[in-house]
Amino acid sequence: MTSTRERQRAAARARLEKEMAERAARARKRRQTQAIVGAGAVLLLVVAGTVWLASSLVGDDSGTDNVAEGGGQVQCDWIEIPASERSPTTKDVGLPAAQPGNTGTQTMTITTNLGPITARIDRSAVPCTAASFTHLAEQNFFDNTKCHRLVTEGIKVLQCGDPSATGDGWRETDGTGGPSFRMAEENLPTEMRPPYPEGVIAMANSGQPASTGSQFFIVYGDSPLDPNYTVLGTVTGGMDIVKDVAEAGDDGAFAQQAGGGHPKKEVVITDLTMSEPTA
Repeated sequence: MTSTRERQRAAARARLEKEMAERAARARKRRQTQAIVGAGAVLLLVVAGTVWLASSLVGDDSGTDNVAEGGGQVQCDWIEIPASERSPTTKDVGLPAAQPGNTGTQTMTITTNLGPITARIDRSAVPCTAASFTHLAEQNFFDNTKCHRLVTEGIKVLQCGDPSATGDGWRETDGTGGPSFRMAEENLPTEMRPPYPEGVIAMANSGQPASTGSQFFIVYGDSPLDPNYTVLGTVTGGMDIVKDVAEAGDDGAFAQQAGGGHPKKEVVITDLTMSEPTA
């Protein structure tokens, strides 16, 4: 007959074997769960990577990255000036194309009473500004307008592009005119020293963001302006004309305001054209 002590030992062994079996079962379950979780994580990473790759290849068609679907175009957000806010010096010419091209270069030819001034414009750097100039040129916006401001001290610029600077005499409003829309600044020379070297053509603005219109200035000597003005292009011919005008000086009409004045040697833009884009 089995003694009491032996029965107790047998019961203890049975309990231990049962506990060890339960532990082994729990361990197997944990390993299975971890395997499932790990496989799910890998699958999630694969899916996420596939989505990212697809989106990077297709591109964002929402316009937030300023690139339109199909490539080679950008989205330009023209700011139309309400009729109630337009002044007598505002010239209504409609709006340029909303999605102009952003490849190739254009030649801007400014035909003046003193001879032609030409400039090279890189559309990849200033797609919206180039589109604006192309539109304005097609509307004959600049024809028979005067370059209304010359600055010979501090900065060296000849400023043009005001449609109100016309007629036989200078107007008090010279420098305030523009088209019926505005646009954001592009191609700011934040890394350039000086920001506006001789030969640059840049866009004037009011000092506020997205206030670029039609007025531009030709830099005939390195100018330490803050890099807040769109660099439109680079003069390729006719700089001697601008320097001759600068040599003649200005009348000081704007000396108490923005500096400089009307150039004493009158510059009249008889025609401004933009060539078809070339590669």
